[in-house]
Amino acid sequence: MVTMTRRCPAAHPDDLTLCVGPVAVTVLDAFNAGADGCEHHAARLLASLDGGRVYALPDAPQGAALRVFQAAAGIRPFCWLDGPLNFPPLPGQSGVSPS
Repeated sequence: MVTMTRRCPAAHPDDLTLCVGPVAVTVLDAFNAGADGCEHHAARLLASLDGGRVYALPDAPQGAALRVFQAAAGIRPFCWLDGPLNFPPLPGQSGVSPS
């Protein structure tokens, strides 16, 4: 089993990428079940939901929910299942997963 440092609640257990930035948004599914997450994991989670929504937390950086929404549009659902440990970059990021 892989041991990792603590990650945000939006990180799927099978997604081995690390968080990028602080917990900034809440992602809700179609039934209003939700998880708070960093922008990276929130985008990956949102891309994997049907009818998901994203909301910025009160102390989130300006535009966090919009960045997550836009990033999710370019990510395939459950991208961690068969892809490399990289991801489409959020604005201002390199797009290479931290090692």
